Amino acid sequence: MPVQAPVQLQSIADRVEIAPGVLMPRLGMGTWRAEAGSETEEELLAGLDLGFRGIDTAAIYGNEDSVGRSIREARVPREEIFVATKVWNSDQGYRPTLDAFDAGLGRLGLRYVDLYLIHWPQPRRTLDTWRALEEIHHAGRARAIGVCNFLPEHLDELLSFANVPPAIDQVELHPLLPQTELRAYCDAHGITVQAWSPLMRGAVVRVPELVKIGMRHGKTVAQVALRWILQNGVTTIPKSVHRSRLAENAAVFDFELSSEEMETIDALQDERRVGADPKMIARLSPFMRFVKPPR
Repeated sequence: MPVQAPVQLQSIADRVEIAPGVLMPRLGMGTWRAEAGSETEEELLAGLDLGFRGIDTAAIYGNEDSVGRSIREARVPREEIFVATKVWNSDQGYRPTLDAFDAGLGRLGLRYVDLYLIHWPQPRRTLDTWRALEEIHHAGRARAIGVCNFLPEHLDELLSFANVPPAIDQVELHPLLPQTELRAYCDAHGITVQAWSPLMRGAVVRVPELVKIGMRHGKTVAQVALRWILQNGVTTIPKSVHRSRLAENAAVFDFELSSEEMETIDALQDERRVGADPKMIARLSPFMRFVKPPR
């Protein structure tokens, strides 16, 4: 069952307030595994032409420079584009995070970002990292700050420490992993949930129930999955830097899933992940510290 009441969706211009005065697009463009270079830059420009106004990147993606060039070349004012990036695990801690933010902002070529995120919870370093994020936020260099891949136990620790609560929690979320408990927690604490891998890295096309619903509406499986996420009040950043897929992702505002269809999709959950499990983060942390983002 939906955690939040279904939202009214009008267009790709729809935004949600994630912090006082900070409006984030409900549907944005993800850039994971988008290689730096002219092709990514051209496709991001195409996405902006289609009406997308949110771009999500990260230090570890290695494409912040291309994202920045796209923004500077766009026929869209900078203040209309919502830019999010993230501090990687090897750079967590108070001083390393401040240095990593400076480096990332330099690669982007921007004066500020709209959202700065902790990429993964890191035992014994998250709170120092958050202290740095609060300093960056207070200086006006990040309009909002948040986290990725935090479970309720991670959020409990952070909220007991934070002066500024996280604006969003960006997590793996799709029809087979609806994150019901986490969504309820975030809703109760005023934290916006954002879905990464909403299309299960393409695997949603093999879910027969989604295929049937798509045929009923004359829509693709990807469009059904995105519409389900958005109608549940969750924001999302499907990864795509191909023009045709960007156009497909944008075309989810001209149909609506019925309550029965929403319930059918809700019932698909089997807790299947396509990415890493945050519960294993303590085991992953030592390895992740040696994976360095580009400089």
